[in-house]
Amino acid sequence: MTPDRSLIVVEDDAGFARTLKRSFERRDYDVVLAASIEEVRQVLEERSFSHAVVDLKLGGASGLACVELLHTHDPDMLIVVLTGFASIATAVEAIKLGACHYLAKPSNTDDIEAAFTKAEGNTEVALDARPTSIKTLEWERIHQTLIETEFNISEAARRLGMHRRTLARKLEKRPVK
Repeated sequence: MTPDRSLIVVEDDAGFARTLKRSFERRDYDVVLAASIEEVRQVLEERSFSHAVVDLKLGGASGLACVELLHTHDPDMLIVVLTGFASIATAVEAIKLGACHYLAKPSNTDDIEAAFTKAEGNTEVALDARPTSIKTLEWERIHQTLIETEFNISEAARRLGMHRRTLARKLEKRPVK
């Protein structure tokens, strides 16, 4: 392993973190796992990394604070943010705080490694819009609200401005995994 292939994976989903670790180790990276910003602080006291993969939502905390911490520790570190809740606002903030790339889940090791190499940006990127259906947008909003309310159907329905039974029917058609 070369010193420029050290990686910290900041992910609170232990199964996904282990999968990423094994996959990157097969690609000759030296990988360390952390599940919270506190663990990242402890690890950074002992060593530095050339690369980082950070989940945007770390339990109840924001991965953006972790991006800021990692970038402050080493401005040359290549940081990729992964999220299941992609938005323009969080993408902009992640880049402003020091991330070199922002990927929506599901992303695999190939996607992440490619993102590390795209740190400089690309003026040739296509400007065509990717259409998103109303149903997809609605489902993403419902799912995000359910997570925010710790899967309390009544509270989620109130925040979404719909009747509880309407939300329950929508969930029956497309269960939350």
